[in-house]
Amino acid sequence: MTSETINAAAAGTWRLGDLTVNRLGFGTMRLTGSGAFHQGVPSDRDRSLGVLRRAVELGVNHIDTAAFYFSSLRSANELVNSALAPYPDDLVIVTKVGPGRDPSGEWLPWARPEQLRGQVEENLRQLGRDHLDVVNLRTHGRHSIAEHFGALAALREAGLVRHLGVSDVDAEQLAEAQTIAPVVCVQNRYALDTRTESDDVLRICGEQGIAFVPFFAIAGAGGSKGTADAQDAEVLDIARAHGATPAQIRLAWTLHRGQHVLAIPGTGDPDHLVENVAAGAISLSHDELARLA
Repeated sequence: MTSETINAAAAGTWRLGDLTVNRLGFGTMRLTGSGAFHQGVPSDRDRSLGVLRRAVELGVNHIDTAAFYFSSLRSANELVNSALAPYPDDLVIVTKVGPGRDPSGEWLPWARPEQLRGQVEENLRQLGRDHLDVVNLRTHGRHSIAEHFGALAALREAGLVRHLGVSDVDAEQLAEAQTIAPVVCVQNRYALDTRTESDDVLRICGEQGIAFVPFFAIAGAGGSKGTADAQDAEVLDIARAHGATPAQIRLAWTLHRGQHVLAIPGTGDPDHLVENVAAGAISLSHDELARLA
């Protein structure tokens, strides 16, 4: 397949509230370096800026980021700001709050409800914006999120946030959030080999028109290490049939889970970026999808 000619629009579109995005987006976590969250070698700044600009050139208009995505020398939000501001009118930047890290990179206790405003303001400062398009509340364990989501709903009413989402939630937590304010997206871990816990949430989102946004869709069980488990023989066989990489087949499978499913693969490699975007144009047959089930 000729990846260079393929635009992110090939995957189709979905709406986050009143914001329309291409279903193939971009996640910034891997932009800051070779290791997740402060470990490893910091990224080359110019290369990271170039990846972001190339993503937008390729039609990506949905970028997922967070203030706690930083390495010893790089901040994902700062890179987004430097590369893309002044931002295109159709660019939707989604961030998340709940987790936090101190300046040395150590994880802080999960934010209390009254601390969420500070986290939102930190994202605003780093991104150079006066409001955030979408903010996801990232949960911490299985418990009520009403107080925290209520705090974000107040910030939405105050105009600091346009839309709200939730991350790492079960069906009960999603329903709890919806009694407080509209939920436009759910961001859960979900991949070809790590999906059981979120299948119900994916189905509910489809029934209610909520975007379902998997993270680690390529990495699968490898998670933040960025490496999938031993490649499945079926994935490899289907990849060969399409002249594609296993990562592209994993992304294509993700997008085939429903029109409401978005993908936000991340990379600091410009060639991998082009391949990821091109995955949005791969059409898997019913037989191929059955083999991957």
